[in-house]
Amino acid sequence: MPGFKSDQPSRLSRRNFIIGTGTTAAAFALYAGEIARHEVDVVDRPISIKDLPSAFHGYRIVQISDIHLDEYTEPYFFEHIVNKVNSLAPDLVLLTGDFVTHGSITFIAGRHAAHRAAEIITKLTAPLRYAVLGNHDVAVDPAMVVHALSSRGTPVLVNQNVPIERNGARIWLCGLDDPGTSSPNLDLAVPTKPDGPVILMGHEPDYADTVMAHPRGPLVDLMLSGHSHGGQIRLPFLGPLVLPPMGMKYPEGHYRFNQMQLYVNRGIGTVGLPFRLNCPPEITVLTLNPA
Repeated sequence: MPGFKSDQPSRLSRRNFIIGTGTTAAAFALYAGEIARHEVDVVDRPISIKDLPSAFHGYRIVQISDIHLDEYTEPYFFEHIVNKVNSLAPDLVLLTGDFVTHGSITFIAGRHAAHRAAEIITKLTAPLRYAVLGNHDVAVDPAMVVHALSSRGTPVLVNQNVPIERNGARIWLCGLDDPGTSSPNLDLAVPTKPDGPVILMGHEPDYADTVMAHPRGPLVDLMLSGHSHGGQIRLPFLGPLVLPPMGMKYPEGHYRFNQMQLYVNRGIGTVGLPFRLNCPPEITVLTLNPA
């Protein structure tokens, strides 16, 4: 019958389409969730700083950010990151926030994840390491995250600064309370009259505009941030699908302003969905050079 003959190929076509679509979705999930999410990009970034003391010429800082342990970063993957950082032999490691995730399993895993992350961080072999909090850390429990890190030898700078000294010279390392959820205070974080270059850690990169407009802003040579994850999923010609508040203007990479530079690390972990595409997790090696 004519009707029967014309209907059968249509059914087969729909079935094949559904099968093909499902296969494509499964392949994407496998690649973005298991392969691309674990392909670490080590980014070498020379940073030229005016009046950099000679003792700090070639000084190597590794930045890692947005670990988001357990949801969805696996402990074994974070251990792999730490081993990779150790192989780079940096002078200083800076961790720019979001050690845990405020999400669907926080009530079960948030406290455990903070302590587990802090334990893994103790395996870093660099002479010095410092951290700041991110918005997820604050949402889970800032005091708990600070205690987990600091009790295991990772100082957390919350509107504070410390001098990093080398051969009689110094640079100033400053850390803000999370700009997106808390009370960042540049008057407390940045010293009044620093006798060396100033590096400022602040989790949300778009806060750089506030730094530049502040009276202490001209004292800051380099700001280091994370938060945006680079968008996690970046499509050709379209760029990132989603960017978070305070991570939309400066989503990733190196930016230069009149008196300050900003570097935005893409982070290690993911939020929302455990996917990355054209946006690999990042370890940044910042090498200080004289301008």
